[in-house]
Amino acid sequence: MEKVMQNDLSKIADIIARNPKEPGSLIAVLQDIQKEFHYLPCEALMETARVLGVPMSKVFSVSTFYNAFSLTPRGETIVRICQGTACHIKGGKLIQEQIESALNIKAGETTPDMKFTIEIVNCVGACAMAPVIIVNNDYHGNVKCDKVKNYLDGK
Repeated sequence: MEKVMQNDLSKIADIIARNPKEPGSLIAVLQDIQKEFHYLPCEALMETARVLGVPMSKVFSVSTFYNAFSLTPRGETIVRICQGTACHIKGGKLIQEQIESALNIKAGETTPDMKFTIEIVNCVGACAMAPVIIVNNDYHGNVKCDKVKNYLDGK
């Protein structure tokens, strides 16, 4: 992973440069870094702190406070499986098992090729469509076990 990061360090400077160099830009910069790398690399956090003049402790605090940020590498495609009450009752656990089987990883893990990450969420606020999965930003409701592969393939 280190070798990949060294090749991409120039992107960090470009991302930071797109925003005002002031502490108030911290969240916007972190969002842009997360979007580019699918996580927040340590090198990016250190450079953000330096350029914005924000203590590293604050950068780390913000990075760990918001669920949208990750300090560990995540896949290009994030599959979120709702396990709220309605989704759980309507088969959310079975959907989870199907997705885990299809991707050959467990919830909280990323495929070795960095294509997919599975996350469990408590509720996505779409109970009428239960069970629900979100593939990147696309919501899929009334999910059926036999259709899981279609959602993962983008169909």
